[in-house]
Amino acid sequence: MISSLVFLAVSLYLLLRIILPLPAALPVKLLSGAALLLVAQHYSLVRIFFGGFSSPEVPVYVLILSGWLSGSLLFLFLLALGCDILILARRIARFAASRGRRGSAGAFFSPGRRQALLVCMAAVPAAYAVRQAVNVPETRSLEVRLPRLPRALDGFTLAQISDLHISSLLREGWVKAVVERTNSLRPDLIVLTGDIVDGSPASRNDSVAGLRGLRAPLGVFACVGNHEYYSGFGAWMKKFPSLGVEVLLNRHRLLEIQGQKLVLAGLADPVAARYGLPLPDLASALAGAPEEAVRILLDHRPARAEENALAGVDLQLSGHTHGGQILGLAGMVARFNRGYVRGWYKVRDMRLYVSSGAGLWSGFPLRLGVPSEICGLTLRRA
Repeated sequence: MISSLVFLAVSLYLLLRIILPLPAALPVKLLSGAALLLVAQHYSLVRIFFGGFSSPEVPVYVLILSGWLSGSLLFLFLLALGCDILILARRIARFAASRGRRGSAGAFFSPGRRQALLVCMAAVPAAYAVRQAVNVPETRSLEVRLPRLPRALDGFTLAQISDLHISSLLREGWVKAVVERTNSLRPDLIVLTGDIVDGSPASRNDSVAGLRGLRAPLGVFACVGNHEYYSGFGAWMKKFPSLGVEVLLNRHRLLEIQGQKLVLAGLADPVAARYGLPLPDLASALAGAPEEAVRILLDHRPARAEENALAGVDLQLSGHTHGGQILGLAGMVARFNRGYVRGWYKVRDMRLYVSSGAGLWSGFPLRLGVPSEICGLTLRRA
């Protein structure tokens, strides 16, 4: 897979720039190199030996350790690359200034010391990033002004939970804590915007049971994300109703609130094409919905915001991006999501909110500078 090839290239670079220059015996270098290559191929090993790529069935401490090691590998690569670029720039500058005379880099920056410093500088933030990844998300209170919102609905509240990724990493205790924090917002409505689970209903039965504790007067609704398809789509569509979660799959519910109508719609995910299942269909989702009612759309991926806005959606709630997870990756994530990464966007007359997510995929459990969140949204009349 692409991820394995990327990590293989990273490990080969580090082998050449970090391990081989070490002032150590050959057996030490060989063992270090083998360990490096083993960490680089952990995705392939998980896929082969531990029950699949999207939801490995391994103990939580193994997932945390592998996350820390792969994170350290990634950060070490970035630090080493940055260091090499600076060294190269310095040598070019000195060459230009002295016409070829070489300067000493100083005893402190000898290969052994430099390598040790880089390893420490990579391992520490990687450990912090794993810790941030498994933290219970904090709540965020936000307001959004909608021009078509009836006066009677001014102050209506909903809680958005996105990308729970309930898995071997994020288990029963974590789910219950998320539910408690969501309920503390006392929302009128709770919505889940996809990627709720990683793994089959049988393997996640105990963990997802906590979702039954979600409480809102108007109920709990969800759209699906790509990971629901990876995890056994049909089985989960039967399981979610028993958890008190109504899935809106290319359809809507018309909610009556203080004599006013509110349309809540949800879409399928494009990855459905791989499984021969219905693709996202906004026309079907809104069929029969009153034109005058405010329309809130649950769409796991934010990339279709322009099309949804043209169809008359007032507010779109999305996830999928995890906010980029690591500060500095937003630009790369934006390229795959039409520029939408996290936070508020105005798309024509529609408002779009992209959540940074409550959880994340266990195969890359790192967050740095992009905290997880549970969003409490209050609708206001513009």
